[in-house]
Amino acid sequence: MKELKEIRIGEAHLQLKDNLVRSSILPEKISELGRNISVLGDCVIEGAAYAYKLEIQQGDANFLGSVFTQLELFVNTEAKGDIIFHKSVGSANSVVSRALECKLSFYSDINAKKVTLCNTFVAGSIYADEIYLQNCVVIGGIFATQSLELVNTIAGTFNSPSVKAQDRISLLLPSAFSINPIMLAPGTRFFNLTLADLGSLYKGCEEAVGSGKIEMNTDTDEVKTTLTKDGENKTIRSYTVVGKVLAADLLDSDKFQNHFLMTAASLGSQLLKNYDFGVNDKGEAIEVTMEKIREFFFDILNEKIHIKELSGTFDLSEITGKFK
Repeated sequence: MKELKEIRIGEAHLQLKDNLVRSSILPEKISELGRNISVLGDCVIEGAAYAYKLEIQQGDANFLGSVFTQLELFVNTEAKGDIIFHKSVGSANSVVSRALECKLSFYSDINAKKVTLCNTFVAGSIYADEIYLQNCVVIGGIFATQSLELVNTIAGTFNSPSVKAQDRISLLLPSAFSINPIMLAPGTRFFNLTLADLGSLYKGCEEAVGSGKIEMNTDTDEVKTTLTKDGENKTIRSYTVVGKVLAADLLDSDKFQNHFLMTAASLGSQLLKNYDFGVNDKGEAIEVTMEKIREFFFDILNEKIHIKELSGTFDLSEITGKFK
């Protein structure tokens, strides 16, 4: 990045280009509550930021503090470069990005009324009324109070009354939830990566025996639970591979290192150092950084990294032997 110029905050409409903001961008008087912020490219904001509307027209842009908008956080569809939010992001209304050529990353949680994201990496979770995700990776959970639509997305888990899914959907945790049956577009496939050997794949090594992705059937893998309170019944649908996971965990619960990789990602802005993940087949040390984790999961999403399918058989004697 080129040398950045420091700037002092005070304008009613703030435009940032090639700027380093060392302070927070927070309103100090009533008139500044309606201040809009436009990022035109190559900016670093070290403190927290508040805006009526925050528009990012071009990267690179680094927000090192928390961000909140009253109306909207919007990323221009034509934006390019790296755009990174290191801490939590919130909006009283919407967080929107349909940009396909920039690398948009949130290293913590997103909380808004409506969230629409494309080609985005989220290390934390998303909380909103309505959520639409296309070509995204969310390491945490996706929690929508009204509706959720997923297109070619990897997620830790999800929970929403109404869920629509299209293309390839992969889960990192054993279960996901909805109230109404999932509406699937023709050709949609669901996979669960709980038993995939993500640790070895991250290192570039061969996958472990007994590992692999599980293709889910939203009809046969659905478990209905009825909750009753004050005479009212509520049905929750769980889409789960817990039975298969329990059997595998009895064989060897630590062999895949998946939880370590997901925990490292979920640390987000708290990832204060590069974690040692062992060595690869060539004896080279493997570092765990947010940039490499993002690249790794997008390679899985775009099928540049192929995960084998899990064999449906296991030796019962191996399980019983654990208790002798």
